[in-house]
Amino acid sequence: MYILIVTGMSGAGKSNVLNVLEDMGFVCADNIPCQLLVEYIELCLSSENSIDRVAIVVDSRESRFGYNPQKTYLELQHLPYEHEIMFLECDDNVLQHRYSETRRIHPMHDDVSIGIRMEREMLAPLKEQAKYIVDTTNMRPRELSATVEELLLKGENVPMRLIISSFGYKRGVPGNADFIFDMRYTENPFYVPELRYKSGRDREVRDFVFSDKTVRRQLDAIESMLRLVIPSFMKEGKRRLMVAFGCTGGRHRSVAMAEALHDRLKDDYSVFLEHRDLVPEADDIKERFDEKNAGQPSRFDN
Repeated sequence: MYILIVTGMSGAGKSNVLNVLEDMGFVCADNIPCQLLVEYIELCLSSENSIDRVAIVVDSRESRFGYNPQKTYLELQHLPYEHEIMFLECDDNVLQHRYSETRRIHPMHDDVSIGIRMEREMLAPLKEQAKYIVDTTNMRPRELSATVEELLLKGENVPMRLIISSFGYKRGVPGNADFIFDMRYTENPFYVPELRYKSGRDREVRDFVFSDKTVRRQLDAIESMLRLVIPSFMKEGKRRLMVAFGCTGGRHRSVAMAEALHDRLKDDYSVFLEHRDLVPEADDIKERFDEKNAGQPSRFDN
């Protein structure tokens, strides 16, 4: 497992870097107490999801825990895993200007200029050990993103991370989706008794959903649209794209559509498939039918 420690001056862009790293497939953590670093890394190692890249932010906020950057670095040196340090630098005047714009309090002192000076002294040992030093003084967010990708991937092309998701409208629309498609226009398998307890991952439900020729045409159109726009998104520096399908409960129609689109694109893109409400909706259906003694539901139930 590769571990990247992200540190540096407050206001230099660590949050932006963390977003870039997440889009690159890193599992990211911000402001974990240094005393818990080893436990967190071991947790990642024991995960069933095969985590191979982790990014952890370590900065001056650790002062409230008796932070000692040199001790932290020595602890990292004893870890049996590859790790590197990325330090974000920035001009003092620019940092003060950024704080005045956001009106945030510096973590080290109420007086920003004093806080910056204290922070530089505290982080000096980590800066000395950093493999990557990124000066964000004159960088825009897009330039910072490109710089991080170039440093970590050595010029390799960063793949677009395509997330295909299903959800139920009754539990809310995902706020981080780039494209949302409503599947409630087509007939609901929920009202077919033999399909009710199945999901869009089952062949019988998928056959039922795609027996509607409009659904098949919609799938074709969405696939064509994505293949058209993904290259342009990548050209503009976007590395994460989320496509979400919604139906009432998030178990039948939206799941079937998400599964089908995943099957079509998985060989050409780095695709992650998730079903947000698949399990909660199954529990909800079971609970409702237990209460009704397995009676026929009303059309208003789902």
